[in-house]
Amino acid sequence: MNVTGQSAVFGRRKEPHTVIIARGDEIRHFTIRPWVAAFCGSAMAAIVIGYLLATSYLVLRDDLIGATTARQARMQQAYEDRISALRAQVDRITSRQLLDQQLMETKVSELLQRQSQLSQRHGRLGPILDRAESEVGTPPAASTAAAAKPDQRADATVAEPQAYSVASLAASPGAGDSRPFSLWSTRSDPLPSDTAADRADKLFVSINESLKAIESQQLTRIATLADNAYKNADAISQALEAAGLPVDSDFGDERDVGGPLIPVDSSMMFDSKVKELDEALDALDHLKKEARRLPLANPAPGRSVTSPFGVRTDPILGTAALHSGMDFRAPLGMPAKVTAPGVVVKAGWNGGYGRMVEVDHGQGFATRYGHLSEIDVKVGQKLDAGDVIGKTGSSGRSTGPHLHYEVRHNGEAIDPLRFLKVGKKVAQYL
Repeated sequence: MNVTGQSAVFGRRKEPHTVIIARGDEIRHFTIRPWVAAFCGSAMAAIVIGYLLATSYLVLRDDLIGATTARQARMQQAYEDRISALRAQVDRITSRQLLDQQLMETKVSELLQRQSQLSQRHGRLGPILDRAESEVGTPPAASTAAAAKPDQRADATVAEPQAYSVASLAASPGAGDSRPFSLWSTRSDPLPSDTAADRADKLFVSINESLKAIESQQLTRIATLADNAYKNADAISQALEAAGLPVDSDFGDERDVGGPLIPVDSSMMFDSKVKELDEALDALDHLKKEARRLPLANPAPGRSVTSPFGVRTDPILGTAALHSGMDFRAPLGMPAKVTAPGVVVKAGWNGGYGRMVEVDHGQGFATRYGHLSEIDVKVGQKLDAGDVIGKTGSSGRSTGPHLHYEVRHNGEAIDPLRFLKVGKKVAQYL
């Protein structure tokens, strides 16, 4: 028998490892099995591998962190560049909008000032246009031109809604955009405010042209009325001068002109035209007053003349005699009217005139109305043109009912036909 316990068949048996620990009198021993050794080796290998992996991570981490940091830096820089570009664009847009707003406010202020000026002009033109229409009227020479021009009051009413449009521009989107930043585009395309600004500019141009048209119409209207007033005054003056009647007016010759060149603006031109119209209306009014004081009206309109002024055959004696007036066929009892304003200086029986009324018109002019059947005025009574002084008849040296009418200047008899012709010419201007 083998003492050592070795097998003759399987060979020598491998003994397990034994670990002996001696401490003083104590002795301990441990037997290490093969599977325990394998487990311990595996654990040590795992620890070594983990250590190596951790060491590799720590070594490579800096490179990973550096790459990540560089990427983040590039992203941050790009983001900051984007924000800087947006800020620059916002600043440009804000500056442009401020300039556009200032320009728009300036334009609105100018248009409102012009509108106010036109309104003030209309206030001044109202009375003078009423006076011009009453004084000048629409004579045949100017009726076509006057009809082609719109009424000034209509011009002023046109300006009112335009002034409202001008005032509304201050609140238009082009004046300032309060939209949030997120709605603003970073593109280079025109913003909606540009379209609003273009519309505002077009509206400004339209309103400005309309105001200029109104201003031009005002000046044209004033000039036309002034020309018509001068034409009427010239017509009255020429008619009176042609008849040899006194005319206290001097318009001069439009061709005799001269003087230094002094440029004027629209306001000065308006004031000058208004002054010219005032002067023309004053001259026309003066001539009208002068003409109305003269006995130019027909004492018996629509009645035929039976005996003119001058030498004729006396109806009673049949001999040549001077007829100092004109006889108008008139039935008995027809109202006899005075031909110009004046004061009654005679009212009663006067020889061959029969019942007669004499009216003094000033400037040495007087009229007589003879052969009346009735006298309705008294000496000293003031009369207006057209007032009834009595009734026609056949009193005095007369062969039948009629109206004897005389015009005298400084006591001398003048042919009344000359006055009647002038009165017919100037009747449309008085």
